[in-house]
Amino acid sequence: MRLMRGFGVLLAALLVTGGTVPAVTAQAAVTATRPAYGNPDGHVRVPPAARAVSTKHPDHVVGTGTPASCTGAAVVRAVAKGGIIVFHCGPHPVTITMRATAKVVNTSHYVVIDGGGLVTLNGAGRREILYQNACDPKQKITTTDCYDQQWPHLIVQNLKFENGNNPVRQPKNSSFYGGGAIFALGGQVKVVNSDFVNNQCYKHGPDLGGAAIRVLGQWKNHPVYITRDTFKGGRCSNGSALSSIGVSWQVYDSVMRNNKAVGWGANPAASGTKGGGSGGAIYTDGDTYSLLVAGTIIENNSAREGGGAIFFVSDDNTGKLTIKDSTLRKNPSGVFWTRPYPGIYYHSAGVPKIINSIIQ
Repeated sequence: MRLMRGFGVLLAALLVTGGTVPAVTAQAAVTATRPAYGNPDGHVRVPPAARAVSTKHPDHVVGTGTPASCTGAAVVRAVAKGGIIVFHCGPHPVTITMRATAKVVNTSHYVVIDGGGLVTLNGAGRREILYQNACDPKQKITTTDCYDQQWPHLIVQNLKFENGNNPVRQPKNSSFYGGGAIFALGGQVKVVNSDFVNNQCYKHGPDLGGAAIRVLGQWKNHPVYITRDTFKGGRCSNGSALSSIGVSWQVYDSVMRNNKAVGWGANPAASGTKGGGSGGAIYTDGDTYSLLVAGTIIENNSAREGGGAIFFVSDDNTGKLTIKDSTLRKNPSGVFWTRPYPGIYYHSAGVPKIINSIIQ
């Protein structure tokens, strides 16, 4: 196998360990020059697989040292090439307006995008910012089961996403839409020390969601890792921070504030409505999957229908919701929630597992 320059050692190690980032490659996501996102008072143990990875030997550098050299077109080109991507835009924060969506090509293995804490990708309220879809023939289908394949593995760290928007209306019986900042289907996803501000997606429809992040079909049901991230100001039909169907999540030391599920009519859509309105911050649905929220603050989110903070539905009653060392407060549900858990709608066997947490 021919390995990419500067990426061979890391990729070889990852292949040996079955696709999990080994502990020796992990590094702290925050340095003296990088803003720290997420919950500064969250101190839960973060497993190595959920931590940032080293970008000391990048494959691609966006920019030549000036803000003007860091363009949306350069981001699109770098993401299409894959590998480790960093930015060289000068010593000060820079905002890059995306005039097209950056799309991962499915022949890539690892796609690591590190903004160094200085880069904002701005969708200008018009477009989705980052897209990965193993089932999209335009991005090259590489396996016979695009919903359950190991690659690509998308890792985003030290980056800000704002004003992303997927305005596409949901076709009947389709859940492929949503994800104003990031949409990912297939492969694996991890987001570390990143900020999501004022992202949005289509405002009506059941199951559609993910103003910030929408994920479907992860490899062998490996969790999506969300570590030390901030989500605020999201607006979508459902799940205006995170949204998924049949996907497990592990959320560590993060903050979700002022996100709103603005749809109406729930799921299935009530007669005379377009559906939606559940999961102000997080919307999850499916069969056997899990959601862990640890060291995280979820507050001042709202849902027009159910689950102002979290909407969790396991259709076959095998799903597991765990909330640990976290605070959920002031997350109103317009119509329904599961008592005695304000802001949570839970449908599965038993009750949610609540450990050392405040829910009010």
